[in-house]
Amino acid sequence: MQPLLSNIKVLDLSRVLAGPWASQILADLGADVIKVERPGRGDDTRSWGPPFLKDQAGADTADGAYFIATNRGKRSITVDLQTPEGQDLIKTLCRDADVVLENYKVGTLARLGLDYAALSRINPRLVYCSVTGFGQTGPRAAEPAYDFLIQAMGGLMSVTGERDDKPGGGPQKVGIPIVDLSTGVYAALGIVAALLRRTQTGQGEYVDVAMLDVQVGLLANQAMNFLLGNRVPRRTGTAHPNIQPQRTFGCADGDIVIVVGNDAQFVTLCEVIGQPALARDARYATNGKRVQNQASLDPVLDAAFASQPRAHWLGKLKEAGVPAGPINTVPEVFDDPQVVHRGMLRRLPHPAAGSVPQVMNPLRFGGASLRVDRAPPLLGEHTLEVLGELGLSDEQIQGLRDRNII
Repeated sequence: MQPLLSNIKVLDLSRVLAGPWASQILADLGADVIKVERPGRGDDTRSWGPPFLKDQAGADTADGAYFIATNRGKRSITVDLQTPEGQDLIKTLCRDADVVLENYKVGTLARLGLDYAALSRINPRLVYCSVTGFGQTGPRAAEPAYDFLIQAMGGLMSVTGERDDKPGGGPQKVGIPIVDLSTGVYAALGIVAALLRRTQTGQGEYVDVAMLDVQVGLLANQAMNFLLGNRVPRRTGTAHPNIQPQRTFGCADGDIVIVVGNDAQFVTLCEVIGQPALARDARYATNGKRVQNQASLDPVLDAAFASQPRAHWLGKLKEAGVPAGPINTVPEVFDDPQVVHRGMLRRLPHPAAGSVPQVMNPLRFGGASLRVDRAPPLLGEHTLEVLGELGLSDEQIQGLRDRNII
């Protein structure tokens, strides 16, 4: 089956995480992604370790786990964008590119003559996506940003973590760079939408994606809790602010998560723990009442689940149809039979390591395939190949190397 974007060429000038995550999604969908890196150094994340990918002899390579996680499916070339010759190479590459993706500080690529205004004159069909912390406009537009900072500024940390009056209370960041990753997904979506529109208009588009905008959008139900209820959302640990009971419960040998989504499931839960009268108690008969009276409900449920081990409760809850599950470690995730069945972990051939593990794209299609045949590239691995496709001779390419242009 043919990948959906097999006719699309992407010139990826981005680095670190949000931009490369977007271009990896496009590569998984079949696009030819040409990753442009700095000669000698490459993407910053190549050096972010340990851990580093190991070669077949067991020695560390130059590529850290961050880079390996976000650059599958791409071809790597090295070009010095600070030089006129390097800028000319990018302009030549963009002549038949469909997409340019970048995450430089606002104004940097305009200074180099590589912004949307300049490149769209060369290729009017070009879809150009800029990913920044704060967007192309506004009082903070020129400032740098990182995921942790945006989690704080965008309200996420104010609703993440245990309550201040409990042990371990206080704001917490999410354990993965969730804003970077979500920004990458939105950037990929914006690019695909612009490509779809181009089929109607024949014209390219400029896509401006800001991490802070993305995080504000991700506030979702918590934003509406404030905007409609006029109450500032607070940290509630693992407890859901609008639906109860939904949180972790301590069993005799560890914790589980229970997600009761409606009143009928609560009735079943009460039957499972041998306390059917709870569901008939007016204080807990509806979800709204359970949220209001959570303080009196919690101790009853806590005592029940603490009386038996996890396996006991998980078995009974599964049999009864109440959503529940263990809190898996990362190794346990990849041992989960459902994760194994869905093929979320694969190994791809790698020129230095022999093979490299990859966590797969979660999209599945009935009549199209993902492209999963290319491991994260070595620095500059495809420079000769890509520049050869432009018509440059080996001698011309070597001359560029001698002058440290590539």
